[in-house]
Amino acid sequence: MLKLLYKLFYCNKDTTAVEENIMKKFLIVGLGNIGDEYANTRHNIGFKVLDFLAKQESLTFETQKLGDVTTYKFKGRTFILLKPNTYMNLSGKAVTYWMSKENILMENLLVITDDLNLPFGTIRLKTKGSDGGHNGLKDIQDKLQTTNYNRFRFGISDAFSKGRQIDYVLGQWTDEEAQKLPERLEKSAELIKSFGTAGVNITMNTFNGS
Repeated sequence: MLKLLYKLFYCNKDTTAVEENIMKKFLIVGLGNIGDEYANTRHNIGFKVLDFLAKQESLTFETQKLGDVTTYKFKGRTFILLKPNTYMNLSGKAVTYWMSKENILMENLLVITDDLNLPFGTIRLKTKGSDGGHNGLKDIQDKLQTTNYNRFRFGISDAFSKGRQIDYVLGQWTDEEAQKLPERLEKSAELIKSFGTAGVNITMNTFNGS
């Protein structure tokens, strides 16, 4: 009887510990395209945000399956930072692979993407929504089979003439934008930390529109 009670107690304890670890693990995905020619383009803001956080915390990305990855520990949480190397329109393949590999809960996934519908530098966290014509989000939605996942939209504005959207999105930041980016990237890094520690609702109330 004592052996049975011992086994039940410690098995339940181990299960609880595993569940707690899963709850404290987050996958933060920055969307972008690989290659030097895309490095400083508006479409690569997801990469840029994660690069900023990694530099801030002295982290080094390593090329692994389907992406460049590093791990950030903060206040008892584990953040898996992922920059897919699949190119934008196949981002979902990397997202689903790393969610499975790291046992990431859907509510602990955060995808960082550019947004033409927001003024430059505006940041907005949402728990669901359409792909808005964004190829990266479209593929993630297709692979996850849901639109109910957290996405962090970084405004790049829509200051382009008719028929020039692709050139604009894949274009370089203006001098004025480049000057303002560091402060916006700092704020973005704070949002990521808050997402994992304070939760999505508090983070939305704190950062949306800022």
